Amino acid sequence: MPHRSILAVVLWMSGALLSFSATAIAVRALAPAFSIFEMLAVRNAAGVLILLALALLKPELRPGLKPRRFRLHLMRNVLHFAGTDGWAYGLTLLPLATVFALEFTTPAWVALLAIPLLKETMTRGRLVAVILGFVGILVILRPGLETLQPASLLMLGVALSFALVAIMTKRLTMTETTFSILYFMNLLQLPMNLLGVSRAFWLHVQPSHALPLVGISVGGLLAHYCLTNAYRQGDATMVVPLDFMRIPLIALVGWQFYGEALDPFVFLGSGCIIVGLLYSLHREARSA
Repeated sequence: MPHRSILAVVLWMSGALLSFSATAIAVRALAPAFSIFEMLAVRNAAGVLILLALALLKPELRPGLKPRRFRLHLMRNVLHFAGTDGWAYGLTLLPLATVFALEFTTPAWVALLAIPLLKETMTRGRLVAVILGFVGILVILRPGLETLQPASLLMLGVALSFALVAIMTKRLTMTETTFSILYFMNLLQLPMNLLGVSRAFWLHVQPSHALPLVGISVGGLLAHYCLTNAYRQGDATMVVPLDFMRIPLIALVGWQFYGEALDPFVFLGSGCIIVGLLYSLHREARSA
């Protein structure tokens, strides 16, 4: 990869992680009043409206409203919706540490699947980033014996589904614009989320909900915009390990905004993640 592509991947993933963190803050603020399906429906509806407004202002975006690979768009979004639903259900069955530890096996699945499906190369640096990243997650979350139960298979399935979504996203970037990928993500997942809504939730919106609703709408759209562009710039096996930084970043957000204590293991685990990522980026730069 050229040096500029490596830098672009890091910058786009930094934007994605910051946007995901902003979305998480908005979700926490809205959770007492709205269900996860209601919040995701708002995010999807706002995404469709924002993207249509952009297409109205910029005619060059309009070809993206007609996808070249609709079946792949549909498969990606059905799988993403099922994974998100399974993840939410897993939260009711397993401890949080177990859910997040199993969810973050996704980079390992991506690393394995990208070789046969995307013809990518698993370099030493990328392998080290995946291994040290997963070790760092285990150090931070320290899942116990609760991990060894049948419900854990559900979360491994969720991790595999997210990995397949990452592979499909990378595939779509080869022929589809970022605008098209985002538009059909929101358009297809909107009716799926509305199926889980059992009330006219928009009647319960209060003035205090305005800022979090903007956060979940804009933050969610920007997060996937940055993530898709990261896949466009680099191999999936390089992009996905950077997502390990989401855990220490969220821990800092919790400490800064909600007064949550910072466990020393957060720093130890974060050190493992950062060492792995720096080694991987160093190897990528040397090979470039």
